[in-house]
Amino acid sequence: MTSAPHLMHDAEELCPAGTELYERALREGHVPAEAARAAPCLTDIGLLHPAVDDLHRLEPVVPALALHRLLRTSGERIARERRREERLAETFEPLMAVEEHHTAAFATPTLTLLSGKERINEAITETMAEASRELLTIQPRAKLTRERVEAAYAVATDRDQALLNRGGRIRTLYQHTLRHSPTTVAHHERLRGDIEARALDEITDRLIIVDRDVAFVPADGNGDLALEIRHPAIVGYLATTFDRLWRLATPVFPEAAPQPSHNGITPRQRAIAALLTEGHTDAVIADRLGMNIRTARVHIAKLAATLGSQSRAQLGYLIGQSGILDQER
Repeated sequence: MTSAPHLMHDAEELCPAGTELYERALREGHVPAEAARAAPCLTDIGLLHPAVDDLHRLEPVVPALALHRLLRTSGERIARERRREERLAETFEPLMAVEEHHTAAFATPTLTLLSGKERINEAITETMAEASRELLTIQPRAKLTRERVEAAYAVATDRDQALLNRGGRIRTLYQHTLRHSPTTVAHHERLRGDIEARALDEITDRLIIVDRDVAFVPADGNGDLALEIRHPAIVGYLATTFDRLWRLATPVFPEAAPQPSHNGITPRQRAIAALLTEGHTDAVIADRLGMNIRTARVHIAKLAATLGSQSRAQLGYLIGQSGILDQER
């Protein structure tokens, strides 16, 4: 008769076949050795052992004795593992002390890639919550709907005001196309504290610098990725770039400075003239100056009319002859 295959189970358990066979061994005093093939778990945990006078028979072991042996074996194994843990701790302790010393002395700042607008905003908000001195930002014209712009300002207003309340200051650089934006003006008017804004025709991509310790810059073209920078040299370089652009910019808040014209040429038209002489298309000029292409073409037409140009090629020549690019802003 072929015995049924033994069911798989944990080593600490008995299967039904094992329980039945052990009860039989207790009743009869022994069982044939071949009967244990259907329940090897009995011999594995020490509830059956070979008879001294007949190796073909298995005799039951008192459960308390079998349990004591198993627990003693388990306890010895645990004790060995604990001694191994202690030896490993002793081995690694001096290494960790060396690593801690060098980490404190030569800590390597990290560049963290942030993914998703929500995660980016969370990181900026967390950093702003710890700020106490200064927020520097460069805000180019964003290709967003008015609703999304207002939502972004709503998030920024609370964290900006919290910094101002702690005695910090805020300096923001905009493109000139944003200086009269209703949402931008409203954002500044809602804030109370040391806040200034200036504008340039051309600025860099978006930049946020907090306390000159942490910077955030875009890592893609649609705002879904950003780099959080904590390297002192890189953050310092970005802050210096901001300072130089700030000195070149025109104040727009809290008091807007007038943009002087020279011989009827406005600073905006002068910026367009410079890009025209570099050979850029209308689309590139519009993008660089943060305006739509229709507005750029209106300014180009006004510039051509002021200089008396009849063609694009003649306009480039007249710009060079007029000397308007030699004028200081």
